[in-house]
Amino acid sequence: MYKPLADEIRPESLEDVVGQRHILGPDGLLRRIVESEQIPNMIFYGPSGTGKTTVARIIARKTNRSLRKLNATTAGIADIKRIIDELDTFLTPGGVLLYLDEIQYFNKKQQQSLLEFIEDGRITLIASTTENPYFCVFNAILSRSTVFEFKPVSPEDAEKAVKRAMDLLNGQREKPLSIEDGVTRRIASACGGDVRKALNAVELLFSTARDTVTLQDARDVTQRSAMRYDRDGDEHFDCLSALMKSLRGSDPDAAVHYLGRLLEAGDLIGASRRILCSASEDIGLAYPQAVPIVKACVDSALQLGLPEARLPLAQAVIVLATAPKSNTACVAIDRALGDIRAGKGRGFPRELQNVHADGAGFEREQGYLYPHDFPHRWVKQQYLPDDLKDARYYEYGDNKTEQAAKRYWDEIKK
Repeated sequence: MYKPLADEIRPESLEDVVGQRHILGPDGLLRRIVESEQIPNMIFYGPSGTGKTTVARIIARKTNRSLRKLNATTAGIADIKRIIDELDTFLTPGGVLLYLDEIQYFNKKQQQSLLEFIEDGRITLIASTTENPYFCVFNAILSRSTVFEFKPVSPEDAEKAVKRAMDLLNGQREKPLSIEDGVTRRIASACGGDVRKALNAVELLFSTARDTVTLQDARDVTQRSAMRYDRDGDEHFDCLSALMKSLRGSDPDAAVHYLGRLLEAGDLIGASRRILCSASEDIGLAYPQAVPIVKACVDSALQLGLPEARLPLAQAVIVLATAPKSNTACVAIDRALGDIRAGKGRGFPRELQNVHADGAGFEREQGYLYPHDFPHRWVKQQYLPDDLKDARYYEYGDNKTEQAAKRYWDEIKK
């Protein structure tokens, strides 16, 4: 019976697990927990192919617990009940370690069905998720669990697994294949931190090679493997966030990189929305012309479609990343909204009301002063409601454009 290579060389001890040194190294907290054999309920959070299932299997073996594995994409309440029925029987003498993969697909009722048993210790839950557990796991489970983050495996660590897989496969052949220089490094660096993906590439290369595993074959099999992107998951929002923060941080190289990742995944709309937002949120009044420039670039991109859309969008992100920055407009509107949501800002100054605001037969002198009748088109009068008449929402930024405006109005209003 066929057994995937990733399962065939799955590590049997924590020492053989590649990556995750921050939690599995000599002083890592998860390692110390496993060595103590006092296993709490845990949630393993991180991308696929980073060792979550492997570590759960090692924990079950080391603690002499009966391992039961469910995948939340296909399991239901009936599967949970079958495991519960095994409790306190000869089938589970040391208790059950339940590994629940993709817990984010369990609804609230399904997750809560485990509460009684993880509280009294008859079931030790290790759940895994590729999405942020604080968004997808219900509080009742979270409060009874310790969260450990599994990070993408570095190319250096992934290369160890790739070499081990190649040695195993060559050991199974009558005539071992020769490996061209650079093949293992290429596979390890192109897997995007996903060891399973790297091992699948090794398996494919060995099954199709004649006498030699060539570097060109390795390039062909991994040409789009290095990128991680999940349109509905954390990778999607992390990439959008990274683009926005790179623009705000005035790093054109990083901004172009994250734009490229979004476009390679086909997310033209998501990239366009963030670029448009940044023009007003982060550049704002320091370079107001950025808004029409970026709008024109986005419109061109949407008309062109991919792959040509990359050109105007690259132009837009470089303009934004290298432009002077100001968030004064963003801060001003947020301050105003804060007062409004706090119930402040009652009514209107009489001078600003519609001249017919009092209704027929009862009109008072409004007292509005028309600015265009005064020098420099300005006259002092109250515009904010009475309870906010001294409020200040906007403060001039220290950039050239806003400081010029400040000097202009300071001279007039003095």
